[in-house]
Amino acid sequence: MHVHDLAFVRSGDKGDISNVAVMAKDADAYAQLEQALVPERIQQYFGDVVRGPIVVHALPNLHAFQIVMHGALGGGATATLQFDGTGKSMCAVLSRMRVDER
Repeated sequence: MHVHDLAFVRSGDKGDISNVAVMAKDADAYAQLEQALVPERIQQYFGDVVRGPIVVHALPNLHAFQIVMHGALGGGATATLQFDGTGKSMCAVLSRMRVDER
């Protein structure tokens, strides 16, 4: 099972920071995502793409998470040669992360 099976995702950016909103489809999905969406697993999943700290803000009353990834855009839209310098595809990449393996 992947993140996209349990949630809707949306991403954005500010400079060299990519943020991904993950909105669980229901309370059970939120509980599963809460176990999977931890900074260490996200860092392992993205590897060298994200070079700075990752902060996960849980929003339990909304069944959502705000994931902030520092150093994720190669310096930001005006300073990078990366394909997606504005981080719009970061949510699509995260949505393919498996949630059912540890």
